[in-house]
Amino acid sequence: MPRDNLSMFLAERPTDAIIPGRTLNRRTSPAPEPSDLKDGEILVEVLYLSLDPAMRGWMSDARSYLPPVKIGDTMRGFTACRVLASRTPRAQPGDIVSCITGWTEYAIMREGQFETAASYPGLRDPLDMLSALGITSLTAWLGMVQIGDPKPGELVVVSGAAGATGSVAGQIAKIKGATVVGICGSEDKCRWLVDELGFDVALNYKAADFDQKFLDATQSYIDVYFDNGEHTPTLPLRQPAS
Repeated sequence: MPRDNLSMFLAERPTDAIIPGRTLNRRTSPAPEPSDLKDGEILVEVLYLSLDPAMRGWMSDARSYLPPVKIGDTMRGFTACRVLASRTPRAQPGDIVSCITGWTEYAIMREGQFETAASYPGLRDPLDMLSALGITSLTAWLGMVQIGDPKPGELVVVSGAAGATGSVAGQIAKIKGATVVGICGSEDKCRWLVDELGFDVALNYKAADFDQKFLDATQSYIDVYFDNGEHTPTLPLRQPAS
């Protein structure tokens, strides 16, 4: 029986905040069918959509690491999906896969555009494909493990520490035995970083005494500074000893 396919498309480029009903809009079209598949393709049903900070940048027409989403195109986004039909040995009906279908209910993906659950050792929940094992966590892992590579006892500072990437980066540094100082924008976030994620220190860069607290928390050299971008505060400099 033919199905409808609900999707969200980019209706206009935002200049400031996202405006509900204007920036993105809904569109209903006939869903793709198994008979539409070509060799090497799968038909998927989207189970979960990921909402990522990068999506705001993809709505802009400014030059970036990916082309902008075109006006009228389905909004780009990571998804966790169930395979409904397949014409590739890489996936079978019922398999769970991750891909970038965009914000839509059904999609056809080809080989090279999806990863099966077998690529996620120990996967228990498809949501993990978009969170703990998703692109933001991969960014944290690459930056902290492959580049920062802190050693036990070293001091790591993470800006944007309460965000999707920074929160994972700090936890990885703790697993590697480092002392971790997180920088974020509220006292509630500070408590969450320390009480739930195990950061050694969390500092609110909006606080009046941030500079002094930062100096107190970084008495030794900073071995790794994980910079999370645009909301990075201006850090105070320690004067060299005379």
